[in-house]
Amino acid sequence: MYKALFIDIDDTLLDYIPCCREAFDFALNSLSGIENAGLYSVSDSGLSVEDGLFQLFFAISGRLFSEAKRGMHTVAEVMELYPAEFCERAGYPKEAVDPFKHAFRAAWGKTHTLVPEAQETLEALRDKGYRLFAASNSFGHLQRSRLEHAGILHYFEDTFISMDLGYDKPDIRFYQEALRRAHLRPEEVLMVGDSMTTDVFGAKAAGIEAVYFNRRNEPITDTPSPVNVISSLPEILKYV
Repeated sequence: MYKALFIDIDDTLLDYIPCCREAFDFALNSLSGIENAGLYSVSDSGLSVEDGLFQLFFAISGRLFSEAKRGMHTVAEVMELYPAEFCERAGYPKEAVDPFKHAFRAAWGKTHTLVPEAQETLEALRDKGYRLFAASNSFGHLQRSRLEHAGILHYFEDTFISMDLGYDKPDIRFYQEALRRAHLRPEEVLMVGDSMTTDVFGAKAAGIEAVYFNRRNEPITDTPSPVNVISSLPEILKYV
């Protein structure tokens, strides 16, 4: 039925939280020579200073990316907003924003912790003859670097990344441009991703069937139609 799969990257193929922590620790270390006006307070949480700062950073970036999914920001804007907000709330001066941002991005491009059974699933899909395409919201060169470091870039015929295409998921134009570049019709593609908004609803709006990768078994509510759900990557094989 399908000829190809569009597959999200973060929290679908690459494990977002450990990747984020690795890049954050590198970026935070880059600020070691910059005077801090007062680190974010973690005294009541029982966390170390580093853990508390990561918790702050993760909450800020998570909120902004959630807002982007609702059309409040572009992904490009979020990439500028969260380093600035983090530095301000953590007590760093404005001159710390650019060093932190650039250090984080440099480290992010090398992070490559795989979601369990990601490579095995890609191998099985390729062996079954499916064309595979990565589909992600981010910088193209960073995502391709991460896939290469993880040893899985070669499974993909092409990578459709929002900064390259000019549109962010769930914008229907992201999917339309991806289809155009792959020379595929909507009914020939299955989208797989961990976001109900960007990966499932966005793909369905473009006429593409989708599978929701609910790896943390979160409650599923308020869906306008039945949704295909998997909790581990090899389960994709039952839909192709």
